[in-house]
Amino acid sequence: MNKFQSLRGFNDVLPADAPAWRQLLRTADEVFAAYGYAEVRLPLLEQTELFKRSIGEATDVVEKEMFSFQDREGDSLTLRPEATASLVRMGLEHGLLHNQQQRLWTWGPMFRHERPQAGRYRQFHQLDIEAYGFAGPDIDVELIAASARLFRRLGLTGLALELNSLGGADARAAYRAALLAFLEKRESNLDADSQRRLRSNPLRVLDSKLPATQALLKDAPVISDFLDADSRAHFEGLQQGLSDLGIRFQLNPRIVRGLDYYTRGVFEWTTSQLGAQGTVCAGGRYDGLVGQLGGSPAPAVGWALGIERLLMLMKTQAVAVPAFASQVYLCALGAAAEREAARRVEVLRDALPALRLTLNAGGGKLPAQLKRADKSGAALALILGEAEAAKGVIQVKSLRENSPQTECTWPELPARLSALLNPN
Repeated sequence: MNKFQSLRGFNDVLPADAPAWRQLLRTADEVFAAYGYAEVRLPLLEQTELFKRSIGEATDVVEKEMFSFQDREGDSLTLRPEATASLVRMGLEHGLLHNQQQRLWTWGPMFRHERPQAGRYRQFHQLDIEAYGFAGPDIDVELIAASARLFRRLGLTGLALELNSLGGADARAAYRAALLAFLEKRESNLDADSQRRLRSNPLRVLDSKLPATQALLKDAPVISDFLDADSRAHFEGLQQGLSDLGIRFQLNPRIVRGLDYYTRGVFEWTTSQLGAQGTVCAGGRYDGLVGQLGGSPAPAVGWALGIERLLMLMKTQAVAVPAFASQVYLCALGAAAEREAARRVEVLRDALPALRLTLNAGGGKLPAQLKRADKSGAALALILGEAEAAKGVIQVKSLRENSPQTECTWPELPARLSALLNPN
């Protein structure tokens, strides 16, 4: 019989890796709450048309990467490839966006049928933070500041912030025409992907990672020459706001983002420590998307962060992550002691709700149970035999220090454990 394995690009998170996930998500929760952002949860499935209309039919995501299928009623459904379109759909459906300001964040799995590689999977996870109803660059600055604070709180260093502006619809259309004219004269020298994108989405050619294509683009027109006055003022305000906060950045006219809904300021946090997959966090403005999906026009801005990629960076930089381990392991010897232990540990968990306590299961002699206790990572072992059960006491043994084993009554045990586990 063939052994079942996970699908290509769909990965398990093992016990050794879970603490880093918890640390990242716990830190994000704290940082976002400090800025006044409320958490929401979104469904994995949406109507396919939602993503076609928002992301753009000429994008790689819609053309090649979405997991779409027909359900039993004949409706076309898609596993979400990103969160922004779903957030806007949710806001419109529940009346959160009309003449209102909202600060929201979410996280969860996304799905794209890409070629799996380090930090890039077919099921991947994103942190996503968005703000609606704010037209000025001050909210763009706030969102970038939140990302910078998250990186600092996680202990990450060496990330570089890059900015660009895509302008409004008119500026983007004028730039698209100029770029297309430039690229058409050099079409035969473009790589196959860029030739395919040339007429459907020429701005995506700027995203090519091939050195030959990048060399060809060296003399291409830059979008900053086409910005309208409002977009230019907004972009200058964004730069000034970041400078006021001491957040360093550099301008990169080649940042276009891969989704059609972006306008005005866009940005990426990048690193040189993850090989070719250098972008860790990216986002920008999408002021037209709410109206595009049927709502009253409303300004919007946000960013998404690849969790797997950030975890890779944490590992590369040896960020300290507390390992999950039991603090206390209770060994019970004999049937009467096992019954007494099962009852007593529930009382102990009531007294110390945060205590990580493992009760031995499956019996065994004391040396075998102590071996399990040591393997669990516990600092202390509690030993309950028939004699201790009869006397109403328990033995407390240190597994990490050379200190004498002591006896303790059950009423005294919570305070004893607290003192031993938290000596300061």
